[in-house]
Amino acid sequence: MSETFPVESPVAESVAIISVEHVFKSVTDSTGALSILRDIDFTLAARETAAIVGASGSGKSTLLSIIAGLDTPSQGTVRLAGQDIFALSEDDRAALRAQKVGFVFQSFQLMANLTALENVMLPLELSGTRGARALATDMLGRVGLGQRLGHYPRVLSGGEQQRVALARAFVVKPAVLLADEPTGSLDFATGETIMQLMFELNQELGTTLVLVTHDQAIAARCQRRITIEAGQVVRP
Repeated sequence: MSETFPVESPVAESVAIISVEHVFKSVTDSTGALSILRDIDFTLAARETAAIVGASGSGKSTLLSIIAGLDTPSQGTVRLAGQDIFALSEDDRAALRAQKVGFVFQSFQLMANLTALENVMLPLELSGTRGARALATDMLGRVGLGQRLGHYPRVLSGGEQQRVALARAFVVKPAVLLADEPTGSLDFATGETIMQLMFELNQELGTTLVLVTHDQAIAARCQRRITIEAGQVVRP
């Protein structure tokens, strides 16, 4: 039987919302063992903004996936609001993630057969939240898409699709938002608009924001910068 995890947003300031404890990740292929992450260890507080930076192949996206519980470490612990996520069953981990974590991806990952409104309603409906249509309509209005509710992704620009993805991530008021290169496929002006929206919603909803980015200007706007080199955190 799956456990029920109470939704608390924002999370109490005294609690580390994310705790990554001595995480290692390695994989084995035909050439032998490959170490991707080595002894990653840090904590993030509620409402904090953090950028994970590093060269391509340094392990940034793998680390983000492990924080989300989408990938498993070879060794170590990740706690979300105090809960050891890898002590949970896969179903319970998914339930915890659905209640506390939002995602924004570079590729948007919208459902092509759903309208903008239906895409944003989807996580609310999956969680059984009442008033999903009104909540989704309000959030789309807040990201400037109040007139595009009935449009399908194929007729939306890249920036509009990313706004839908952002609305979908924030509509559940997650304790944590994880974003993997959220502006990587956008032009500069559109990317700036998306980042401004992301930081505004972070402040308004008290969401901890964790970004993987190559953009040093975006990283500089975050309170924390976590630099990964060859699978390890570079200490300042």
